[in-house]
Amino acid sequence: MTAAEKTARADRAGATRDVILATAERLFAEHGVFGVSNRQISEAAGQGNNAAVGYHFGTKTDLVRAIVRRHTDQIEQLRVRMLAELGPEPDVRDWLGVLIRPQAEHLAEIGPPTWFARFSAQLMTDPGLRQIMLEESLTSPALQQIIDGLKGALPDLPPPVRRERGDMARLLMVHLLAEYERDLDAGTPVARATWQDTATGLIDALVGLWTAPMTA
Repeated sequence: MTAAEKTARADRAGATRDVILATAERLFAEHGVFGVSNRQISEAAGQGNNAAVGYHFGTKTDLVRAIVRRHTDQIEQLRVRMLAELGPEPDVRDWLGVLIRPQAEHLAEIGPPTWFARFSAQLMTDPGLRQIMLEESLTSPALQQIIDGLKGALPDLPPPVRRERGDMARLLMVHLLAEYERDLDAGTPVARATWQDTATGLIDALVGLWTAPMTA
C-alpha cells in the first residue's frame, strides 16, 4: 500500500469514527446510554457493518469516553483562555463565570442542534458512567485552578457546607443546561434567548447559592 493510499484509508476511518461519535451522542441523549445498542448506532450512522462501533471503539464504555473527550478537549481550550483573561482579584462571580461559560460557549459554537448537555446529564445520573465524566473532568489543571479559586473566594464556608453546596451547584449546572438544550431541540419556549444568556442566569443563581447565609 502506498503512502497516499494509507493516508486516504486513515481519512476514511477518521470520518467514519466522527459519524459514529455524533450518531451515538444523539441517540444516547435521546434514549439513554443503555437504551441504545451498538447495532442501532451502526445502522443510524449508515454503516453496513453492524459491528462498526466495536471495530472503531471497542466497548460501549470506550465509546462513551470518546464522546466525552470529543467535547471536553474543546471546552478545556475555552476554559484556559477565559482563565487567562481574569483580573488580578477574581471574586465568586468571576470564578463561576470561567466554570460555566466555556461549556455554554462550546454548545453555542457547535449547534444547533446539540446533544452534549443531555448526554452529560445521562452520565451524571448513572453510577457506573458518572465516573467516566468525573475522571475526564478532574484531570483538567484549569478546572482544578477554578475549584481552588472558588474555595479561596469563600474562605468562611465550613468544609461540610462547601461540599453540600458543591453538590447542589453541580446538579443545577448539569440539569439546567440539559433542560435548556432539550427545550431548544423541541422548539419549546425558553427563558433565555441564547446559551450565553442562559449561562448568565445560571451564574446569577449560583452566586446566590454559594454566598447564601448558613443556619447555625
